[in-house]
This record gives sequence, C-alpha cells and structure tokens, in this order.
Amino acid sequence: MKFLKMMVLMCAVGCSTAGYSALTVVGDLGGEPTDTYFDAVNDQPGEFTPPESVDQPQAPAQVSVASALPVRTPELSPGAVMPRKLTLPGMPPVFIIGDDDLSRQWLAQRRVELTRLNATGFVVNVADQDRLKALQALLPGSDMVPVSGSDLARRLQLTHYPLIITEKGLTQ
Repeated sequence: MKFLKMMVLMCAVGCSTAGYSALTVVGDLGGEPTDTYFDAVNDQPGEFTPPESVDQPQAPAQVSVASALPVRTPELSPGAVMPRKLTLPGMPPVFIIGDDDLSRQWLAQRRVELTRLNATGFVVNVADQDRLKALQALLPGSDMVPVSGSDLARRLQLTHYPLIITEKGLTQ
C-alpha cells in the first residue's frame, strides 16, 4: 500500500494550484535566450495577481486499489523468460505477475526469496479485487499492486511473466 499512498501524495502535490511564486532558474546550459518568445506576455502591465479563489478539482473522497481494476497488459502474458543482465543502480526489487496458474506456482516457489528481498509486486493482469486479494494471500506481508506493465514491457522488451527485476538483471 506504500506505492498507492506515494501515488496519491504525488498527485496531490503535483495538482495543487494553491500557491503561486516566481520561477527560479535552477540551471542554465547556454543556448539562445527565450525572452523574445515571451515578449507579448512580458509586455503586460503590472505583476500577475492570482484570483482570490481558484477552483481546484476535488480529489475522490477515498482512493482505493479497486478503482485501478481491472488491469490488462496486452504486451505481457504468462510464459518463459530468458534471464538477462541489467545495470539499474538503485532499482528496488520488483516482481511482475498476473492472475494465472504459472504466476501462482512461481510465487509459491520464490516466496522465501521475494520476502527476503522485500520485493514489490506489480500485478499486470487481474480482473477484480477478489482475484487480487487471492494473489496477495499467497505472499502475505508483501506489497502487491495492480499496474499496467505496458511501459515496462516496451522499455525492457518483455513479453512474458512471472519474473523479478533487480538492479543487476531480470530472471524468472
């Protein structure tokens, strides 16, 4: 659930429009000034004053894992994974599974290792909350969240799961 809390916090921070401040240059890598592109804005009289009230979108009363379901990742399916070396310094261990027999067997076989690594589970194919809870029950105490694995599949050229990704590589 840490992952879900982190996502909600990131959204709350990123979506907030309550505070306005001047921009600060944090790095200047040279190149051509962009001031001329903003002449029309810069020529406006006075300083920007935000309106007294800003309509902010209301966050849902409660964010739940169920709102992320069902999850389908068409790029990934159960199957054999060839181990590969990767160099991902600082990457926390992540395992990828789905709601299928191969993933359930894999969880049972890798239970001790996944617990020792404190790996987070990405469930990339699962229909509903009952099916997700059944998977979570196979590895109590671990964080297992429903997520689309499409981007990860493209970036790491994955086609199958279950697998575990660490900073040194991926393996089944």
